[in-house]
Amino acid sequence: MAVETADGYVKVIVFQLKDEEYAIEVNDVQSIEKMQTVTRIPGVEPYIIGVMNLRGIITPVLDLRKRFGLESRDYDEATRILVLKRDNSDIGFIVDGANDVMDIAASNIEPTPEVVGGVAEEYLRGVVKLEDRLFTLLHIDKILNKPEEKQRSGM
Repeated sequence: MAVETADGYVKVIVFQLKDEEYAIEVNDVQSIEKMQTVTRIPGVEPYIIGVMNLRGIITPVLDLRKRFGLESRDYDEATRILVLKRDNSDIGFIVDGANDVMDIAASNIEPTPEVVGGVAEEYLRGVVKLEDRLFTLLHIDKILNKPEEKQRSGM
């Protein structure tokens, strides 16, 4: 599941999309950037909004709202790009806001329920329960799979 530290905790970045909170492991995130100019690329999946030049590195940028089938909204001062390192490449995820960096006890991460509304279940690694907060731990590799790859693999 998640990468635990020796003391049984998982460090995550909590971010917001629409009215929900999500988390990804800090190990997956290289940096958090303010929204910047993105150059559109024709002929790509609708959730890939283009590329940006991040410190001299051309980085593809995905809009997680579009990827998850949520309605679009204008980017604002709170909008952030989470830059992830995957397979020796950088990838940017546009999110509504990055809220917290937290240490989560592995015992607080529960399996994804069979029936989940909103974000497609295959993108989820688990649900985190903390006192009055509930948020979803995302499975980055599944988010990056193209829809036709899911269909070919029988998912």
